[in-house]
Amino acid sequence: MPSPSPTTTERHVRKEALGPPVTAGIVTALVGFTSSFAVVLAGLKAVGANQGQASSGLLALTLTFGLGILWLSWRSKMPVTLAWSTPGAALLASAGMVDGGWPAAVGAFLLVGVLILLTGLLPVLGRIMAKIPTALAQAMLAGVLLPLCLAPFKSLGSAPLLVAPVLLCWIVLMKFAPRWSVPGSLLVALAVIGIHIASSGANIPAEGLLPRLEWTTPAFTVEAAVGLALPLFIVTMASQNIPGVAVLKSFGYTTPWRPSMLVTGAGTVVGAPFGGHAINLAALSAALAAGEEAGKDHDRRWIAAFVSGLAYLALAAGSAALVTIVAAAPPGLLEAVAGLALLGTLASSISSALAAAEERIPACITFLLAASGLSFAGVGAAFWALAGGILVRWMLKSRTRLPKD
Repeated sequence: MPSPSPTTTERHVRKEALGPPVTAGIVTALVGFTSSFAVVLAGLKAVGANQGQASSGLLALTLTFGLGILWLSWRSKMPVTLAWSTPGAALLASAGMVDGGWPAAVGAFLLVGVLILLTGLLPVLGRIMAKIPTALAQAMLAGVLLPLCLAPFKSLGSAPLLVAPVLLCWIVLMKFAPRWSVPGSLLVALAVIGIHIASSGANIPAEGLLPRLEWTTPAFTVEAAVGLALPLFIVTMASQNIPGVAVLKSFGYTTPWRPSMLVTGAGTVVGAPFGGHAINLAALSAALAAGEEAGKDHDRRWIAAFVSGLAYLALAAGSAALVTIVAAAPPGLLEAVAGLALLGTLASSISSALAAAEERIPACITFLLAASGLSFAGVGAAFWALAGGILVRWMLKSRTRLPKD
């Protein structure tokens, strides 16, 4: 006997049930994109990308992780969301130009994708990653973030009329609507940029408003591999992928680890020649698609993730226009927005790094080395910070194990 057709009431209930996950998915994409795209642009430009290459990188990242979200959420029927590596972009911004320029940076991005792929294929690599002390990884990240997080306050001294409205908006929204603090400050920054363009008579080229991927042939150097690729991989794993698993677990979901690593690794490899530095599991924005905002039905929250993937693809279409407009910003304004976007990450990184008393000295050494901007033999501060912290930690641990007289 054929099953009876759904009644009007049943259809209405189903329609209402779709409302929360759809809304949550759109909010996830808007918050995820607007809260950190300035960090990505700052990072890509710091390692040598011109405006077209940075725009291409932003587009490649958004396309690859948007498509990755659609695949993973549909296949797993779980709210698995992806993102670009925001801490990784911050690392790029602090590292600066590597030997070999932008092509060498692209080669490092490609290597990061291969390492993420291998993490999915070889469990031993995941176990090696797990042996890196969390306190030192977080201290390295905090040191990398510190110079960027100082930018809003430095810019406040040099351009108070431009930066003060952005900072004030951020503070007010942090009190009343923390989720929207960075997107709101970005809107204020865009308004400031609009006023600046109108008053200065700057010309916005129409061709820069259309999204376009720009190929860069990767180059491979030892300095870029050691000083950029390795720290970028470690930061992405420790500050994005592992917390992303924890966030989903807190809502009762078991992350499909191997498929996630294979998708994000392959996506990073594909996006690297177009300027994408790394994609990974979402951490902070993951809660928006997996939490109560996505509906009461635990088994239907994957729809929120799927919708966020569609929304990211829509945002990708406007990424070039956003980059072109931001390029006309007064000096220091984009850096100020990026710094505000990273303040929360800085605070949590410092807290995690200093949580265990026995790890505080090695963590402080790691933090200071990373923040110092030390460069030696063409290798940047992030690598030396982690190496120095591990060495100090080993020496202190060895001292405590010496027999007492």
